[in-house]
Amino acid sequence: MKAKKFTKETINQLGMYERNFAEFNSGDTIIISQRIKEGEKERIQTFQGDVISINMNGSSSTFTVRKIGANSVSVERIFPYYSPLIESIKLVRQGKVRRAKLYYVRDRLGKSARIEERILTKEQKEQQRADNAQ
Repeated sequence: MKAKKFTKETINQLGMYERNFAEFNSGDTIIISQRIKEGEKERIQTFQGDVISINMNGSSSTFTVRKIGANSVSVERIFPYYSPLIESIKLVRQGKVRRAKLYYVRDRLGKSARIEERILTKEQKEQQRADNAQ
């Protein structure tokens, strides 16, 4: 069964406009706050992990997040970028990677599965803030 793709017009009709999430790329560690409905109750659940891929397909864009859960079991989730269930996305740290898709991390364990952090100087941070302000 094929996934239903939304056009930009349908997204605007459903009330999903421009998402004001933090800018993130592959290799970054992010926290996704997602609304979960259980019966009559609704709660917010967070999912923190590394972004291993981003698929930009217009309104049906998705990104894959991988985290290591209990007993070293890895959990991957694919989130639609324009999903109304996603409350917010926060950037925890930026990763230093040289690839767009980090599928090789699936085969690694322990320290080799870590993604090195990209450390910015004060000048680079100020430049980044100036770029985001424009």
